[in-house]
Amino acid sequence: MKSTSTALAVSILAGALLLNAQAASAQANPPPATATRPAKNPTEQSSVPSNAPPATTTQTTGESSRDPTVKKMNEDEKAKVETKGK
Repeated sequence: MKSTSTALAVSILAGALLLNAQAASAQANPPPATATRPAKNPTEQSSVPSNAPPATTTQTTGESSRDPTVKKMNEDEKAKVETKGK
């Protein structure tokens, strides 16, 4: 029993010392500041606005037309939600 409690005490002490060493190391060595910063002036920004015209509500997304059966089922469910609620 004495050897078990001694081993436990030694492992707890070693863990505490390692934890303190890691904390001291983190305080002494901050991580490098390599994060990008926003531009101070708009002229320094690297992105260029697009020359494309703005999107309109009549433009399609490229989705193909749905199967008539699926379209009917969706319309039926939409009507059901509008009349009865969810």
